[in-house]
Amino acid sequence: MKHRIIETVVLALGLWLFAGLALAADVQPQKGKQASAAHADKKAAKKKPAAPQPVLVDINSASKEELKKLPGIGDAEADKIIAGRPFLSKAHLQTRNIVSPMAYQGLRELVVARQKDARFGKVAGK
Repeated sequence: MKHRIIETVVLALGLWLFAGLALAADVQPQKGKQASAAHADKKAAKKKPAAPQPVLVDINSASKEELKKLPGIGDAEADKIIAGRPFLSKAHLQTRNIVSPMAYQGLRELVVARQKDARFGKVAGK
């Protein structure tokens, strides 16, 4: 009887170890696949050149020629922008009726309204 209990315990331990090794073997290839996929993603990211960041045009200091390069901005709009300076926000182009809402949608990602003296919202020295 004692011999039978020992055989059962050894058999149970053997099955438990075998199951653990089989589970570990299943997990290892997946980790390898994930690691190689992550490595491939890094290689692909290195190969693709980063999208060039657009140069933002400061509506408070840009020349008329720089403003005219923006989509939807012609001579009249450029003159209005220059006359309406300083702007506290680029949204003032639309709220002050300098450009149409449609034109503003096309250029809002391309412009910025930098402040020289942000405490007062004015250009210093004026």
